[in-house]
Amino acid sequence: MNSAVSKSSIDPKGILIAITIIVIWSISLFLLLQMEVSWKNPLVYLGVLLQTHFYTGLFITAHDAMHGLVSSNKKVNHALGWFSAILFSYNFYWKLFPKHHEHHRYVATDKDPDYHSSDNFLVWYFSFVKQYVTIWQILLMAVTFNILKLFIPTENLILFWMLPAVLSTLQLFYFGTYLPHKGESDNSHHSRSQPKNHLWAFISCYFFGYHYEHHDSPGTPWWRLWREKEKQTA
Repeated sequence: MNSAVSKSSIDPKGILIAITIIVIWSISLFLLLQMEVSWKNPLVYLGVLLQTHFYTGLFITAHDAMHGLVSSNKKVNHALGWFSAILFSYNFYWKLFPKHHEHHRYVATDKDPDYHSSDNFLVWYFSFVKQYVTIWQILLMAVTFNILKLFIPTENLILFWMLPAVLSTLQLFYFGTYLPHKGESDNSHHSRSQPKNHLWAFISCYFFGYHYEHHDSPGTPWWRLWREKEKQTA
């Protein structure tokens, strides 16, 4: 199915949801960077988990923009996608864009940049990361880190800015790529879908565990994928 969508099919709530995710990520990071870190404080660990989830939300926002689902205004859509990607450790939206559409076009084949035929988690993960991480990202992160540590405790930067970004890549890879595409699939999208549990689907990866549904309806924004799951299981 073509991933292009008509302007009339885009829900105007997409912009509000995208901005909400960006704002929540920003406020959470601001507060956590000021937190006094104590390894006995359970809020530290909760903060890492929450910030990881919010980072994942940034990437999912950029992903939806690649499908033209954030706004019917192309400039606004791509601007929010670009900004979300930059906030996620300087990912470059226009580098992600063609690769993601190649994934949809050539899913689970040698031409799919997200796929690795080994089914080995670590081999596949590092292959996945190599497709998207650039030397410029690493340099920009290093420069930003060294500037920020002049004003913010180093352990806060590592715990709440850097670590959640890394954990989020694992979350996105495991629930959004590895589980859905490993092994053989007996459908045209070569994609598996997790069992219906909308709460877990949101917590685990913003409904992208419903991965067959995403490939079957790429014009559906992340926050409506649960409806596609309902149709599949009806």
